[in-house]
Amino acid sequence: MEIVQFIHSKWAYLVLLVLVLATFNALIKFFGDKEFDAKDFRISLFALITMHIQLLIGIVLFFMKDYFSVIEQVGGMGEVMGNKALRNLIVEHPLTMIIAITLVTIGYSKHKKKLTSKPKFKMLAIFYTLALVLVLAKIPWSLWF
Repeated sequence: MEIVQFIHSKWAYLVLLVLVLATFNALIKFFGDKEFDAKDFRISLFALITMHIQLLIGIVLFFMKDYFSVIEQVGGMGEVMGNKALRNLIVEHPLTMIIAITLVTIGYSKHKKKLTSKPKFKMLAIFYTLALVLVLAKIPWSLWF
């Protein structure tokens, strides 16, 4: 379990780096009226892939830590929701990250349907920025440094 936790924690640095890169790339090129090229496609795709890998690692970790037993041990979901640390660990962090990954997936899918550069960058900029905000809000910063 420690290995999966280690991988999940270290992979998160790459996810954040690539998501920031993809988001700023889309924003800069959208506002700069730049052309969408293969490099832009690869950056946005790499952000999508790294986030989905992180999701899979997170799901494995969630079930390895057996949070369902933790919920039972503390007296149910009412107690979990009343405990800020447990609520963040068991509910808020996973749910927020799933929403962020969903936003990246939607943005990536929508950008592929656009035929010109400006709308492509617009879709990526909107959805990736929203995802980045959610990720930044729910990273356990105290464990990162």
